Amino acid sequence: MKKKIIPANNKIRAREVRVVTVDGENFGVVPIEKALELAKERELDLVQITDNVVPPVCKIIDYGKYLYKENKKKRKQKTVTKSQVKSVRLGFAISDHDMEIRANSTEKFLNQGSTVRVILPLKGRQKALESVAREKLKFFIEMVEKKNEIKIEKEISKEPRGLTVVISGANS
Repeated sequence: MKKKIIPANNKIRAREVRVVTVDGENFGVVPIEKALELAKERELDLVQITDNVVPPVCKIIDYGKYLYKENKKKRKQKTVTKSQVKSVRLGFAISDHDMEIRANSTEKFLNQGSTVRVILPLKGRQKALESVAREKLKFFIEMVEKKNEIKIEKEISKEPRGLTVVISGANS
């Protein structure tokens, strides 16, 4: 991944720039030499904020602090975009109480912003009773819906080892 270099001071290539100070005071469009003088008077740097407009917008700020804040924003965006998929496994002969415990843990995962994949594995003769397994999954989803508003990302589907459904919080 190539790092974007933010032009500052003498690295700005435009002849005229729109200058804004830290306080938000707008100097308007001035030649680059005058903008550099204004920055030098305040013992700060002239940093190009936008590059896709003519003339580019430059701000009179501390360049080091600006880079630090930009890197901090990027790091925060990386951590926010990570969405985890948690798995909850149900047994074919699971009791209602155990299913309630699994529903509570699913609710906790949904509140954390995770997506939850509910798996009900089928072995041997259980594969012939797929309709019973579907009913168990539907009952589980209803239990979770009573506690939390959910959105079904992927409907109940048959997979080689059993049935799965993927759910997430309604606000995700």
